[in-house]
Amino acid sequence: MRVTAAGTKRVSMAALICTRLGNRPRLIYRIHLDRGPAEGRPKDFTETDYARLLDAAHQQFGGPIVLNTHVSRTMRQLIDARSWLTVNQLPPYAHEFNPVEGVWSHLKRSLANLTKHNLDQLTALVKTRLKRMQYRPGLIEGLIAKTGLGLQPCVIPAIEDP
Repeated sequence: MRVTAAGTKRVSMAALICTRLGNRPRLIYRIHLDRGPAEGRPKDFTETDYARLLDAAHQQFGGPIVLNTHVSRTMRQLIDARSWLTVNQLPPYAHEFNPVEGVWSHLKRSLANLTKHNLDQLTALVKTRLKRMQYRPGLIEGLIAKTGLGLQPCVIPAIEDP
C-alpha cells in the first residue's frame, strides 16, 4: 500500500499476517520512504525488501506464511533459498482472501480525515496506527475470519494400504 504526501513523496508499506496454532495472530510490517526523485533509488519495495520482511516474520514468529503477491523470477529464487518458508500463493486479484487488505482498509479509514502532513509526520502516523493494530489481536483475528479461510495447519490423514 502507498500513502502519498505532498509532491511525489510517498510512504509504501508491506505487511504479513502470521498465524500459529495456539498463539495469537501477528501483524508484521515494514515501511519504505520515497522522498522524491533520485536516479537509481527504488521508489517502492523491491524483491529484496520483501525477502527481508519474510525473514523478519520468520525470526519473530517462525510460522508458515500465506503470500498473496505476484511471484517474479527473482522472488521465486529468494523463496526457494529459504527452506523454512512455505508459500501458498493465493489467486491473483482475489483481495477478499488476503487478510492484509483489511489492514490497509482500516489504516486508510484512520487517516482519511487528517489535514495535510509532511512525509515525516505521515510516516509517524502510519507507524503509530500499524503498531496499535499489532496490539489488537481481536482485530487481526476478525480480518482473518472475514476472508473465510481456515489459516490453521493442515493435517493430511494417512492412507491405509488395502
